Amino acid sequence: MPVARVSIFPLSGALLLPGMDLPLHIFEPRYRALIHDVMARDRRIGMIQPRGMGAVPTLFDVGCLGHVSQIEALDDGRFNIVLTGLARFRVVRELTVPTQFRQIEADIEQAPQEDEVLHAVERAALEQESRRFADALGYVVDWTAVSRLDDTALVNGIAQIVPFDPAAKQTLLEADSLSERADRIIQLMQIVGRIERDGGATMQ
Repeated sequence: MPVARVSIFPLSGALLLPGMDLPLHIFEPRYRALIHDVMARDRRIGMIQPRGMGAVPTLFDVGCLGHVSQIEALDDGRFNIVLTGLARFRVVRELTVPTQFRQIEADIEQAPQEDEVLHAVERAALEQESRRFADALGYVVDWTAVSRLDDTALVNGIAQIVPFDPAAKQTLLEADSLSERADRIIQLMQIVGRIERDGGATMQ
């Protein structure tokens, strides 16, 4: 794995996966500074979830490196951006830096050589559980459009938008294969479904 210096945007509940897009609205001064910095260099930002609260919360070990593929600068200094996921990374250490935003040294994964695919039975199980889950939560979904997605777009798209808590989202990011991620999504949907039926709190 290549080691690199990465400027990070810690954001709870925001999941970026390789090949997927994540729209973000940037308004805090430290992250405006981050945008100015990365746009002058390599346009790369490391998305990672904090483990807790506070001004400088500890971080999960794994995040995803993103490329600023779209940017809109607003008149008041805010930005709307779209990050496109490049590769997962693992935090080696946090660096002591003078910038307002945090920076780390990270091991960046090599991108897979070929697109991963699910077995037909895995794909069918994921689509079936997703329909159940969407119906239970009252979501309106264009299932015809969903059926046209390739396996990677389907699995990673669900992982990014499904309303699980940050720890659950993190397990999806850390899954080592598309098949493992799909299986974890199904398990989490079933857990949330049981909680909903029992009238308890959701994982949102």
